[in-house]
This record gives sequence, structure tokens and C-alpha cells, in this order.
Amino acid sequence: MSDENQEIIVIGHCNPDTDAITAALVYAEFLRQMNVNAKAYRLGDLNNETKFVLKSVDIEEPEMLPDNIPEGTQVALVDHNESQQSMKNLKKMRVTHVVDHHKLGDLTTSEPVYLRFEPVGCTGTILTKLFREHNLNIDQKTAFLLISAILSDTLHFRSSTTTDDDRNIVEYLHPLAKIDNLESHANKLLEAKSDLTGFSTQKILLLDYKTYDFNDEHWGVGACETCKVDTLLERKDELLKEMNEEKKKSNLTGILFSIVDILKEKNLTLISGEHEEQVVRAAFKVDVNDCIADLGSKISRKKQIIPALEAYFKSNS
Repeated sequence: MSDENQEIIVIGHCNPDTDAITAALVYAEFLRQMNVNAKAYRLGDLNNETKFVLKSVDIEEPEMLPDNIPEGTQVALVDHNESQQSMKNLKKMRVTHVVDHHKLGDLTTSEPVYLRFEPVGCTGTILTKLFREHNLNIDQKTAFLLISAILSDTLHFRSSTTTDDDRNIVEYLHPLAKIDNLESHANKLLEAKSDLTGFSTQKILLLDYKTYDFNDEHWGVGACETCKVDTLLERKDELLKEMNEEKKKSNLTGILFSIVDILKEKNLTLISGEHEEQVVRAAFKVDVNDCIADLGSKISRKKQIIPALEAYFKSNS
């Protein structure tokens, strides 16, 4: 079979959020409109916000990516580019496309690939630009997915990652998505994001969780964006226990879990051990009290938490 006919697998990152899932679906649609055989898959269970978004426009969730993907399969990455956040055996696959709004990671390829990186608040913003640049149709369902992802990833423009491009793209998508009240829709997304009913402590920890390498240290950094902070704080001891278990199981050097109050734009980060406490105190210039570090308005993992940790480890290398 020629490369032209082979299916390109389109995937977002592990422990997917709304941007990761919708970006996979939308980019697969973009590629198909460009006469490329592409299909979206997922690398984990959907959170309640993403389920709400897909259900609102009657779109089925992508299939879970099978474990037995043949080596050399063509893969398109969206909303990530680091191998530890992606599928197993990524380095044995043939990455052909990457569309992302995060920093460059460890991705290497043996041949030229299509890369589109922009420092915006959401992959959905970049994807909308791609559709417009190629004069492709954005139907109502696609517009709904895109605008929902942008509102989610930027916390309805509260996040420091928000750019004018994100705001302008939402303004462009609004009539196409046929959403009557944008504020009301954003609030519904927030309510769904905050709904953790029936979730185990492990699932909460890993709901929005990524791993990072700092020098020779391997860290896990989770986050939960919510308007129900007290509900999570009531489970603090459970979460700390789960963090320590995950640390041992995955052979991590450190692990952090941020409880992000979306309404107050505040970050309370759980600290599970002495090493984590030492690093957080130095990296963020804060105190740690009762296993909690108040990181103030640092609510963006991508733009505020990880860069501070990288700077700390770089200065102590």
C-alpha cells in the first residue's frame, strides 16, 4: 500500500483534556479535507468536560489507540510533542505532522515533517487558522469543538497563556458554532470540568497529569481546574497518599498536584515529600504549610509552573 493510502493516526497527549481530544478530531477532519486518510484516536479516558462537549454536538468519542500499532505507522501529534506524553513506541513510528502550542520537547525524526507551533492558548486556535488559510469549510460541529477547546484551555481567557489570537478566533467561531450565549456556555464547561462525582482519587490525580524530565530527575505534575476547591481539599490526605503511590510506581523523583481555583485564579499545590518541598520553596519563593504551597496566581502549568521548575533545576545543575 502506498503512503498516500495509509491511514495517519491523529492523537493528542495521554490523560487527554478537551483540547487534546477535540484537536485530534478536528485535525483528522482537516487532513481528510486535504485528501489525506486520517483518523483520530485517544490516549486515555475522557474527562466530564470533554464528554459534555462531544455530547452537545452528538459526536462519538475517538477510539482508544490499540497497543499493537505496527512500527512505521504514520502519526500526527496534536497538543503535544514530547514522547513521554504520547503513545508507547512513538520513536518507532513515523511522525509526519505536529500541531502544538507547547515548548519543543525531545521529538526527533529521520525525515522532514510538517510542523506548526504557535505560542497561543490553545491548539484549537492554530487549527482554526489552518482551516482559514486553506479556505476549508468549518461546519457547526467543528466550530463548536474548536471554540469549546479554546474556552477550556484559556479558562475563558483567564489564563496567562491567552493571546489576542485566541480572543479573535473565538469571535470568528462564535456565529459558526451557533452558541447563543458564550458566557453561559463557558460556565457549563466549568461546571462539567469541576464535576468529579464518582471519580477515584487516582483518577483525579491523573485526570490532567504530565511527566517531565529536569536534569536527571523525573517528575509528575498534575492539575485539577475547578470551582469546587473545598471538595478537593477535603480529599487532601487521600490525594497525598495517591501521589506517593504514583511516585513509587512510576519511579518518580518528585510529584506535584495543583488545585486551581478557576474563579479566584489561585493555585494551591499539594506537596507530598521533603524533596518536593525543598524544590517548591526555592523555585517559587513560597512557604509550604500542612503539605500545601500557595502559588498565588500561577495557574498555568505550561507557562508558569514548568518554566519555574526548569529554571530552578538549570541553576542547580
